[in-house]
Amino acid sequence: MASKQSEQLVTLYRSWAATLDAKPDMPLDELRAMFEHLGDVTAEPRGVDYIETNAGGRPALWAVPIGCAKDRVLLCSHGGGYVVCSMYTHRKMFAHIAKSVGCRALIVDYALAPESIHPGPVNDMANAYRWLLDQGIAANHVALTGDSAGGGLAVTTLLRLRELAISLPAATMPLSPWLDMEAKGETFITNREKDAIVAREMIQGMAETFLGDGGNLQDPLANPLRGDLRNLPPTYIQVGSHETLLDDSRALADALRRADVEVKLDVYPEMQHVFHLLAGVAPEADQAIGQLAAWVRPRLGLGRS
Repeated sequence: MASKQSEQLVTLYRSWAATLDAKPDMPLDELRAMFEHLGDVTAEPRGVDYIETNAGGRPALWAVPIGCAKDRVLLCSHGGGYVVCSMYTHRKMFAHIAKSVGCRALIVDYALAPESIHPGPVNDMANAYRWLLDQGIAANHVALTGDSAGGGLAVTTLLRLRELAISLPAATMPLSPWLDMEAKGETFITNREKDAIVAREMIQGMAETFLGDGGNLQDPLANPLRGDLRNLPPTYIQVGSHETLLDDSRALADALRRADVEVKLDVYPEMQHVFHLLAGVAPEADQAIGQLAAWVRPRLGLGRS
């Protein structure tokens, strides 16, 4: 049974869903202002410093746990359907992950749609990764992670780097990833009443905004389920069982297995979209983050937790 603490995310999501139903034509600036409060549900991690920087041409935020390994980095892409949220909404969640791993996190404020449509965000992430390498960080000392749309970027960035013939990172960890621009998953139907925020109509609208007029729903750099996933690094996917996007994670895991890529998929019972946002609040989020850290530490050469 889901913890009482996890209900905080359900309450927030349902309140936003009701607001969007009542005001379907909400202006973009108002929508973004509402979602800037997403990080309010995350506990403030202690012992973490934040430093703003510019990573490959985009604003970015270092989360630096005290005493962490400075030469290992989590490259983080926030969620928000490519339309809302920022490095600030997700700084605490990614800081919790970095603190558990024992390394720095670089959270990239990639440009949002509709101002920057596809392939803008994936290029921003690839440029930030290349910037990390230019700072002297070894490729095998970097792991990607991201949630929702950022979880998609945690895969598509790999495909873009491979196109550019840049050495790939050690691992990637997509959290509740949004991958399928066509929104074909059956869990959009079966989990419709369980998911407190994400509906097929929302995904279709964000895909249209992200891809722009005439955008290709099957472009692998937007929809990696349509891409060649061979020779990608080890991948750890985490998702909640109540998510409408659950089938995206299952489809990615299946596609990676077919491509002979090492993959681990954990489905957390009764959890909502990006339940990791409840870090420091709900035991399910803390457990999931602990498992991410235990999995990725040896892949970054940090040893086991």
